Amino acid sequence: MLSILVVVLLSYLIGAIPSSLWIGKSFFKIDIREHGSGNAGATNTFRILGWKAGTVVLICDFGKGLLCTTVISQLAWSIGDGPAVLYSGWEPEAMILIFAGVAAVAGHMFPVYSNFCGGKGAATACGMLYGIEPVSISISLAIFLIVMFSTRYVSLASIISTLIYPFSQLILRYGFNWDIDGSIILFSSVLSLAIVIKHKGNIKRLLEGTENRVQSFKPAKGRLSQEKGGES
Repeated sequence: MLSILVVVLLSYLIGAIPSSLWIGKSFFKIDIREHGSGNAGATNTFRILGWKAGTVVLICDFGKGLLCTTVISQLAWSIGDGPAVLYSGWEPEAMILIFAGVAAVAGHMFPVYSNFCGGKGAATACGMLYGIEPVSISISLAIFLIVMFSTRYVSLASIISTLIYPFSQLILRYGFNWDIDGSIILFSSVLSLAIVIKHKGNIKRLLEGTENRVQSFKPAKGRLSQEKGGES
């Protein structure tokens, strides 16, 4: 049990690193939560600080999830007695990856370093899922980029790519005999549903035609007080 607790705690602390907040304060002298959508995520960073800062935040948030599933999760096998005996009937490695990834996403959404006020977890979840199964998430990532750059709605891109993700895994497993553990598919489905529910405000604004687009990939400057819109 010690191994599980250590992995979960470390993953949470890494996921909780508020990259958008720290970059905004360090290089732009602003609190990203006080501008745009008020969300401490990559979308608001793109909108307020421009594409360079937004890209750095996106990579950092993606990297947190990837690091926890590919590196931190492996500590479980060297601490204590290992987790295998705890999950009779389950694939232990898949479960450890899921525990580490979920902790990272929870850390991003509720970061201890910034009063538990974080982002919506899409970028960190993407990195976490890439560490678990890279092919299907790569498909979703490509769809995300296509939708984002063609519509400039980051929220719409997040929702569509999230919904497609578990279906990609099902097609890979049953259509191409890809070796994807059933627990991972189940987890992906639940996670996708949770992320879509988290975007319910964005969905409402999209249907009403009031959702904000990313107007420019340059720093916002005069747009720092624009009304709240989509988040990720």
